Amino acid sequence: MISDKVKKGVQRAPHRSLLRACGVEDEDFDKPFIGIANSFTEIVPGHIHLRELVEYVKEGIRAAGGIPFEFNTMAICDGIAMNHDGMKYSLASREIVVSTVESMAIGHCFDGLVLMPTCDKVVPGMLMAAARLDIPAIMLTGGPMAPSSFKGKNADLITVYEAVGELSAGKLTEEELYELECSACPGAGSCSGLFTANTMACVTETLGMSLPKCATTLALDVDKVKIANKTGKRIVEMVKEDLKPSDIMTQEAFENAIAMDMALGGSSNTALHIPAIAAEFDNLNVDLDLFDKISNEVPHIALLSPAGQDTMKDLHNSGGIPAVLRTIESELNLDVKTCTSKTLKENLEEYLDGVEINRDVIHTMEDPIHEKGGLAILKGNIAPDGSIVKAGAVPEELMHLKGPAKVYNSEEDAVEAIFNHELKEGDILVIRCEGPRGGPGMREMLNPTSAIAGMGIKDVGLITDGRFSGGTRGPCIGHVSPEAASGGPIAAIENGDIIEIDIKNRAINVELSDAEIKERLANVKLPETEVKGWLNIYRRSVSSADKGAILR
Repeated sequence: MISDKVKKGVQRAPHRSLLRACGVEDEDFDKPFIGIANSFTEIVPGHIHLRELVEYVKEGIRAAGGIPFEFNTMAICDGIAMNHDGMKYSLASREIVVSTVESMAIGHCFDGLVLMPTCDKVVPGMLMAAARLDIPAIMLTGGPMAPSSFKGKNADLITVYEAVGELSAGKLTEEELYELECSACPGAGSCSGLFTANTMACVTETLGMSLPKCATTLALDVDKVKIANKTGKRIVEMVKEDLKPSDIMTQEAFENAIAMDMALGGSSNTALHIPAIAAEFDNLNVDLDLFDKISNEVPHIALLSPAGQDTMKDLHNSGGIPAVLRTIESELNLDVKTCTSKTLKENLEEYLDGVEINRDVIHTMEDPIHEKGGLAILKGNIAPDGSIVKAGAVPEELMHLKGPAKVYNSEEDAVEAIFNHELKEGDILVIRCEGPRGGPGMREMLNPTSAIAGMGIKDVGLITDGRFSGGTRGPCIGHVSPEAASGGPIAAIENGDIIEIDIKNRAINVELSDAEIKERLANVKLPETEVKGWLNIYRRSVSSADKGAILR
């Protein structure tokens, strides 16, 4: 066992002395040491229940013959960090999570890991750590928040953001907004729609890194406690089997995860996180071209918030991720191994036995919502290395847009213009200098998209080298690569330039010749954001968005 490095032999007497201070006894030194990376924090709804949930994990570990050691990582709530400087730290925090787990696992010679994340950057961060360490590891995602309701419809955090725009447009009173504010987020869990946190939990389960039904089981459901206990027991068995992340997260498993993502129409942020996780392995090819290929093969079969009214609870009650995978199984490799030690095919047979899939929520491939996947990769002279849109949340009439550019060099300037009613129907809003380096941190911009949706401004496109929330809907094109700060063509766009967004044909272009773009780039002067500390280090080391915005 790896832990023998700190517990076996006379030279390890000092190490054992310190371990005894932590409560380890003689008989425990022959048992596997299991680290539990718990992202509990009191300020993130997705994580506030993990302090209680972890105790069931520990019970499972002890029952299976292991010794649990809990430690903590950080977690940022994207909703609270939104639309101010705090959002610059959100994507960057993914790297802190990775490094924390890596440091704790190697520093203390854990034999295996239980990883307990919930929210947007913590889930991929812990998956990246599992891949980097490649010791037996299993995920326990914290689970979705229960949905709320407002005026007879399901409500969630995105409902509140869009309501601010409705208030500005005179469609809602301050009293109604207050009522919604007080009820939209009823308790623990990740926001109840198919936003980034829940999408990444679904990706985790599809990869085979969490137990079946883990992704969609609500945070405060009694079944989540049962899954926690089983997870604790399972990691001890995985250590004995020497079942590692590299045995589970194979090329075929990643392709399965992207197929699931396309079927559900998940968050566009998966185009950052999935390649970043795969990059921790040396032999995998997971890039935007793979996303584009699978998007053209797998139809969009569910309409979850923000694209529709259904929530994660509805998905769970319809059979959860196993039901989605059964529906698209013709597009999957079912022989991949999972954390259960069984294949995906065996898991589906076990967990779908007697389950009737609700086809009002999960459509068949013969009767899809859209014939192509819920995410689309766009390329053109604005984004030669690619960009992404949540196509499944774009109305049919907005799949093609052509209009004059309105260019802003920061999210703040764009939001001010929107609320000052400067944006007109037919405009193409360009927000640049918000990429991984330029922001820095590639801020998630939910405020401008929600404001436009709430105010009812139609026929407007948004383009950014930053990113959009998993809760964004409409023709919002993010991750434009290369970014403006790296000399990307988006830096050459000026007010009034005609931009064409053609989602069906996967194209995004500005009516400028290559020579004009080159000449403008040679003379463009963009504002530079001064940052200190960690963000300054991040800016110097981060890759382009099309490479997953990883540190290299």
